[in-house]
Amino acid sequence: MSQSRVTGAEAMETAYGYATVSGRGEKQERVNEVFHRVAERYDLMNDLMSGGLHRAWKAAMVAWLSPPHRPEYRFLDVAGGTGDVAFRIVEATRGRAHGTVLDINASMLAVGAERAIKKKLGGNLTFTEGNAEELPLLDNHFDAYTIAFGIRNVPRIGEALKEAYRVLKPGGRFMCLEFSEVDLPVLDKIYDAWSFNAIPRIGELVARDRDSYAYLVESIRRFPNQANFAAAIREAGFERVDYRNLSGGIAAIHSGWKL
Repeated sequence: MSQSRVTGAEAMETAYGYATVSGRGEKQERVNEVFHRVAERYDLMNDLMSGGLHRAWKAAMVAWLSPPHRPEYRFLDVAGGTGDVAFRIVEATRGRAHGTVLDINASMLAVGAERAIKKKLGGNLTFTEGNAEELPLLDNHFDAYTIAFGIRNVPRIGEALKEAYRVLKPGGRFMCLEFSEVDLPVLDKIYDAWSFNAIPRIGELVARDRDSYAYLVESIRRFPNQANFAAAIREAGFERVDYRNLSGGIAAIHSGWKL
């Protein structure tokens, strides 16, 4: 069954799914364990959980970003360990862009680095372990900051958004793809039934890990809705903040500019 969403990003600091933990340290530790367990099957599970739609959603984010075909274009993909979004951005620029893929989880990064070599994109990408709340990166350095299905796992979302603003160049763009709030009355009931019954079961059968996927479903329901997340992005300093719903609001892309 569905549960009411939190009203703002600040409440995510101690929310581990529907449970409340003692602080951001405990949440981060628990989230890290989840992604260590699911790293090898993460993209397969995304296919099964979304019916393959996550691929179309990521393509829509990169299309809206519309990265230019110039070699000096630099982007940062946060919580993007397996490389899925970064590969799409490099390919969209015909191999000209250079990206930094940052993730707090070494297991996810290892999967992405191996995939980059197989795709012959290793020269375009650097894989870096780091925390979205304290990026080990220079000020005013990147043309774009992207994050897909990762921001809801960050304890202090406001700090991560401020860090995104800091590392972007003036004129740089922030883009976030995340599960959001369904805005169609019939679809929300179908989606709830699928999420709470099918996804943990699929996790148990395919990844032998029911609990991790139960957490992922619950974390989606605790994440701020489209308007509240847009407000958090503005609070971090971004302007021209906008969002687009995908698949009836199952997911949404948020965009903001450092002007």
